[in-house]
Amino acid sequence: MSTKANATIEDLYRVPDNRKAEIVNGEVVLMSPTGAAPNFAGGEIFASLREFSRKTKLGRAVTDNAGFKVNLPHRESLSPDAAFYIGKASGMKFFEGAPVFAAEVRSENDYGPKAEREIARKIADYFASGTQVVWDVDLLSNDTIKVYRASDPNQPTLYGRGEIAEAEPAVPGWALPVDSLFD
Repeated sequence: MSTKANATIEDLYRVPDNRKAEIVNGEVVLMSPTGAAPNFAGGEIFASLREFSRKTKLGRAVTDNAGFKVNLPHRESLSPDAAFYIGKASGMKFFEGAPVFAAEVRSENDYGPKAEREIARKIADYFASGTQVVWDVDLLSNDTIKVYRASDPNQPTLYGRGEIAEAEPAVPGWALPVDSLFD
């Protein structure tokens, strides 16, 4: 669902009911709430990243609905389902710049040819913004986590149940059992 054309970051601060949104092609694009399984998976990724950050004193784990201000010709913001950020704290404002790691957890409407194109474009936008690693988390696939790296964006590493996924080089030393994404 899209709203006002030529939107600015300031418009995102005023999205009604604090809904999740991004600016793409000059428009505020509202994002649907997620269901139970994708929400649980995103929460598990965040919780694991938070624990890693606390232990290592590196970076900041970021939850769903956080805004990252980026500067691409067609996109001014990103809002991953979970992320890891190493930049400066920005107080009450959006994070400045892209996270080094972003996880996108598919919801029930994130399937089909159109959705695949949108996901591929968003992954490309992450890399163009400076993100090093993006997870495409698909709870309905045997290849639950596709790990895309900026260094080789067309060759994802695949992880399924019973395996441990990583986010090298963005979050060195951090890993997450794929099975932990399932309730």
